[in-house]
Amino acid sequence: MAPGLHGIHAVKLPVRDLAESRAWYERTFSFVVELEFPDADGTVRGVSGHLPGCGSTWFALRESPGHAAGVEGFNLVNLLVDDRTTLEDWTARLDELDVPHSPIVDATLGWIVVLNDPNGIEIHLYTEQRHHIDQSGRPGYGRTAPPPAPGAEP
Repeated sequence: MAPGLHGIHAVKLPVRDLAESRAWYERTFSFVVELEFPDADGTVRGVSGHLPGCGSTWFALRESPGHAAGVEGFNLVNLLVDDRTTLEDWTARLDELDVPHSPIVDATLGWIVVLNDPNGIEIHLYTEQRHHIDQSGRPGYGRTAPPPAPGAEP
């Protein structure tokens, strides 16, 4: 067992354009920027702060167009919301902000709404509330993993 782990310190996303991405995350998720990271020439290429409701986990954006292109279309972040009603509130907020998003989807454990940031990074708003729908037979959905083999390290 890995000793002493007790949370996630930070999530850092690569972005093509820092100013555009920062503005989008501020508008969409009320991102609060607390730190800036300038390069040797003084150009700010990264910011870090917090997403309200996400506890002490830092959220960071780093301008790195090549890396951003490499994760375009990939789901890097799932943000947790309480329940389906809260998810419905989020879809209304996203509509007001004119942020394209999926309808509410029955996911593996709960419900999700899928949206993409300006870099094409896929973000899921995922409910903590479970729906108890058996999705195990659907391709691409999760199922219970088999137990470890006898004598195998966890």
